[in-house]
Amino acid sequence: MKLMKRISLAVGALAMASAFVAPSASAAQQFVSIGTGGVTGVYYAAGGAICRIVNKDRAAHGIRCSVESTGASVFNVNTIRAGELDLGFAQSDVAYNAYNGLENFKDAGAFKELRSVFSLHPEPLTIVTRKEANIKGFDDLKGKRFNVGNPGSGSRASLEQYLAERGLDLSFFGLASELRSDEHGTALCDGKIDGFIFGVGHPSANIQDPTTTCGAKLMPFTGEAVDKVVAKYPYYAKVVIPGGLYQNNPDDTPTYGVLATVVASTKTPDDVVYQIVKSVFENFEDFKKLHPALAHLKKEEMVKNGLSAPLHPGAEKYYKEVGLIK
Repeated sequence: MKLMKRISLAVGALAMASAFVAPSASAAQQFVSIGTGGVTGVYYAAGGAICRIVNKDRAAHGIRCSVESTGASVFNVNTIRAGELDLGFAQSDVAYNAYNGLENFKDAGAFKELRSVFSLHPEPLTIVTRKEANIKGFDDLKGKRFNVGNPGSGSRASLEQYLAERGLDLSFFGLASELRSDEHGTALCDGKIDGFIFGVGHPSANIQDPTTTCGAKLMPFTGEAVDKVVAKYPYYAKVVIPGGLYQNNPDDTPTYGVLATVVASTKTPDDVVYQIVKSVFENFEDFKKLHPALAHLKKEEMVKNGLSAPLHPGAEKYYKEVGLIK
């Protein structure tokens, strides 16, 4: 009986010890989610690259990073605001509008808790059209079946801004479809739409598929209204998509665009953002090899270009430590 009593006491003590140990073990593992975009876009691939680099060292810092496919920029910012995402990708213009309570964020008001982590690749507004539609410029899209993008996407926000500059709205198109970015290429090649717009880093599988499958064409996006938009909004810049990057498109395609940025909020813990930034910047050459759109990144530009909200304190701490900012 005494032996049995000692055994039961020992088991009870072990159970109590486990109860105290288990929480600290789980607390050591922090789960972080990054909102991206459609699975065929660069956001999803770049988010995967960030998580791959972060997870490589998770035994040291205890952060496990996961990627979520989402409706992209506006969706990501709103979901971060709601506390349902830790970080997310957002076009520099969307982040600017969110921080200042403009455009899509007028009703919700300024999101002053939004914070920048770093910027990534340029994102030219890319208009792709059916070869048979013989579309040479934006005016040729009048009355056409055009995919304007899903509500909440940065591409759509940019398109609506351009249309407003010209005193137009979505009724300019014969049909303004709202397909997601992973659906528009197939719809174009199936003849269901005549064109689509997508802000994306290049090269992109999303653009490569329709240009290869059905000879789709990239349309130059230029003109007086483009000049006015670029002059008016500091987060835009004129960009050229190089000729020959995609099959059946040998000529340069002039357009304009924004920068992809990674954002968080003041609710995202400083140490989490610090470790994510540190992982990316201390494995920088490996990171750049994970997707062609990341290949030409420069650290110095990532910490200043296109950052439409203040730096997150965790990111700022790391950048100051390594001398990237003063």
